[in-house]
Amino acid sequence: MSGALKGADLEKLLVSACLLGKRVRYDGGSLALTGQVIERWLSDGRIVSVCPEVEAGMSIPRKPAEIVAGDGEQVLSGETMVAEKGGVEVTDEFIAGAEVALELCQRFHIKVAVLAEFSPSCGSSAIYDGSFSGKKVPGMGVTAALLRRHGVRVFSQYEVADADKAIRAISE
Repeated sequence: MSGALKGADLEKLLVSACLLGKRVRYDGGSLALTGQVIERWLSDGRIVSVCPEVEAGMSIPRKPAEIVAGDGEQVLSGETMVAEKGGVEVTDEFIAGAEVALELCQRFHIKVAVLAEFSPSCGSSAIYDGSFSGKKVPGMGVTAALLRRHGVRVFSQYEVADADKAIRAISE
């Protein structure tokens, strides 16, 4: 594919809005990524931004939420739930947000996503354990699990170089 192609002609990536500096995290903060790869993706028009929780109508700020005794796969299969600190269940919101992310991937033919690690939505290899103690365990968030079920390759913000290799391989 020619390097001169831009925007609609290039493979797009789904990226967590918080990683792009948008203040959408539960605490009203962001996890802004910087670097040449991110800058290139932005200038090429490759990025489709999403915050699954905000897309599902959750507020900013909002109470922290964690998956209770399981991961996103188990949430999607109905085996466990997502709950806010204090116990209010928010599983439906997390599933709805994941469905919005999947719809964006389908609409833009996205095959690669870079999502915020440890999030109950976006964690791709580790999430918090559901005890609100700060303990992390292996597992995926709800959005990461749904995207992977549909063939999207999900990377964390710590794997931008790998995501870039994946998107370049698709573009060739």
